[in-house]
Amino acid sequence: MAMRMKDKIAVVTGGASGIGKRAVERIVEEGGRVVIADIQDDRGLRMQEDMGDAVRYIHCDVTAEDDIKAAIAKAVSTWGRLDLMFNNAGTGGDPAPVDEITVEGWDATQNLLVRAVVLGIKHAAHVMKPQGSGVIINTASVAGLLPGSTPIAYAAAKASVTYITKCAALELAPFSVRVNCICPGLIATPIIAKSMGLASQVADQTIDAVEKAGALFQPIPRGGRADDIANAVIFFGEDAASWVTGVVLPIDGGIASGRDPREIGQNWAKIAEAVGGEWSVQP
Repeated sequence: MAMRMKDKIAVVTGGASGIGKRAVERIVEEGGRVVIADIQDDRGLRMQEDMGDAVRYIHCDVTAEDDIKAAIAKAVSTWGRLDLMFNNAGTGGDPAPVDEITVEGWDATQNLLVRAVVLGIKHAAHVMKPQGSGVIINTASVAGLLPGSTPIAYAAAKASVTYITKCAALELAPFSVRVNCICPGLIATPIIAKSMGLASQVADQTIDAVEKAGALFQPIPRGGRADDIANAVIFFGEDAASWVTGVVLPIDGGIASGRDPREIGQNWAKIAEAVGGEWSVQP
């Protein structure tokens, strides 16, 4: 079986849990090596111990430029190059509505979810441009495609990431450096429960429940899984995608495609009932 990431070197921010953790595992499964960049030292060091020589861990707060730079430098000093940068770290951001959000809450959300992505691209490009190759992948969200689906700070940040991705893709294309963006839908990871105020230890136990509850959240009737996102990371990172750049890819079970026709039909049926007409709702 072909190893799609054989000998490729990656940095994954937020790589010690959730989507990032599964991305790290998939890259290693496909023959690559990874620097896990995270602030969860216990989890990251445990992954390093469990996964052996294919993984290195470094403490990295992505709101600090020097930390991002150090994570990339660790990949280069350890293995000599950087083939994939996955700018993935993040949280749910400030949940306040627009008329209540504070400057501090807004800035903290944008620093974590937008500025960190720009800095990740910046420092990855410093290595990849001289190489004449490399792939940068950014985590956005369907929230950046569908206004109103999440609080404004998070949605605006993720919309920014989609636009930054396209701009960076154009700037770096002459150097054969590709930049793409993944927009997850409702993915069963601990971040969902954490955004609702649950402690990390409790949130870790909610993944199965979130996946089950999310089965009807989108047109495809099953919950989203970290594997759904990690598999896209492998696709963007492998040589088979060498002509793919500037892509904003929703992985969401169909949420970003529009509203479920069954829901629309039910709404039209209510209008028909109100005016004394008829509307046939397909099952």
